[in-house]
Amino acid sequence: MTQWSGPTLIAVFAGFGLAFVLVVPYVAISYRKRGELGLLRAIAAPAFLVYCFALVTYTLLPLPDVDAAYCATHEALRHPVWNPLQFLEDMRQFNTGLLDNPALRQVLFNVAFFVPWGVFVRRLFGRSIGFAIVSGFFVSLAIETTQLTGVWFLMECPYRLFDTGDLLSNTVGAGVGALLAPVLRRSGRLRPADEPRPVLARRRLLGMVLDLISVTLVGVVLSMIALAVQYVTKGTLQNNTLIDDVLGRWVPTAVLLLLVPLAGNGATPGQRAVLLTVVRADGRPPSMLQSIVRFLVGSGGYFILVGLDSGWTSLWLLAHLVFMVFTRGHRGLTGLVCGLSVVDTRAVDREQVAPPG
Repeated sequence: MTQWSGPTLIAVFAGFGLAFVLVVPYVAISYRKRGELGLLRAIAAPAFLVYCFALVTYTLLPLPDVDAAYCATHEALRHPVWNPLQFLEDMRQFNTGLLDNPALRQVLFNVAFFVPWGVFVRRLFGRSIGFAIVSGFFVSLAIETTQLTGVWFLMECPYRLFDTGDLLSNTVGAGVGALLAPVLRRSGRLRPADEPRPVLARRRLLGMVLDLISVTLVGVVLSMIALAVQYVTKGTLQNNTLIDDVLGRWVPTAVLLLLVPLAGNGATPGQRAVLLTVVRADGRPPSMLQSIVRFLVGSGGYFILVGLDSGWTSLWLLAHLVFMVFTRGHRGLTGLVCGLSVVDTRAVDREQVAPPG
């Protein structure tokens, strides 16, 4: 394992882990702000989180054993390099070709490392070139200050060097990324956010995945609360497996996929996030009986099978996936059984406010 592979793996796992936690609110906000998610944003959002964690891991790792002996032998790290062009002098110390010069390669790496910052700030957040450059400067300053202070005085002494040359090259990289960002501009007409979109299979699938994630996250939180209560009270749960199933699966499934639709317009949290809802043939929300049957036939039944360790879960998923793709309007197996259709919420809202005649 190289010195970079460890920080890279940490950044990837931490970034995608945080993306898993934030995906439901992010998708919901995207649909309400722009009317859709979009492939570019679906890729860029988790990539930005991985990149942010990479900034942290490459700043702090690899972590040496910082003790009195280390501080004594690395006294030079306490003294910042104030000349931002010091790398030019450093280049002369190496008798190599230009592209093989370690000092130049380090500068180029620092520039390249902040190019994504400029791209993300402009394309993902829609900010200006000036904002991308200034924010890149302050992020780089935070990194260099963290190194100068020994991770804000958590270490006995600095274990990396504060270098204004790095500050300069990072800022230049952010500027380069900001200038290159328009290349990634999406083509085509931008539609108003309140304009209804077609109910496509991939949108239905996204809603189903968001429901799965929501149930999983709520189940994890409830299980952690139960473990915390057990730890504080020094009690012993009589049946950990049963409690894990109840708190980890059945309770969040019943609340999110049955009670929430019953209390609202019939849509699950995942469907709400992607601006979908379910209606009867007359356009009204599903009845209580339809909602219960839909829950048992659909995702609720799936999670019940998972909790019972049934071997039918894979077949259950496959059947729902096939019906979701090939039924008219992508109403799915539950819609077919219950006589319900899946529609865009914005289309329903427009019908409700449309003048008669």
